[in-house]
Amino acid sequence: MIREIIGFGLIYIGVVFDFFGVLGLIRLPDVYNRLQAATKSVTFGTGGILLGIFVLQGFNNFGFKAILGIIFIFLASPTAAHAISHASHRSNIKLDEKTVVDQYAEDNENK
Repeated sequence: MIREIIGFGLIYIGVVFDFFGVLGLIRLPDVYNRLQAATKSVTFGTGGILLGIFVLQGFNNFGFKAILGIIFIFLASPTAAHAISHASHRSNIKLDEKTVVDQYAEDNENK
């Protein structure tokens, strides 16, 4: 009983994080802000869903696959986001006009 409450609670929290990530993809102005919203919230959202599945399933084959999925997402998502943002910056995709700081460009000017 308590395992189901915790598992479904984690799944619910994960779905909420995923929803806010999708909302960020729709609402934010440029690729860099959208990428930040997608990476952080969707990583934690999907991790929460998979952790909830692990709590519900326990230590069986399906539960271990959920843990492997969490590990893969937490390693691959930030790496992919960095690669995409770096490629976007090198392709001269402009920041939104409201953006205050371009730290990457400032760092490259000092070299």
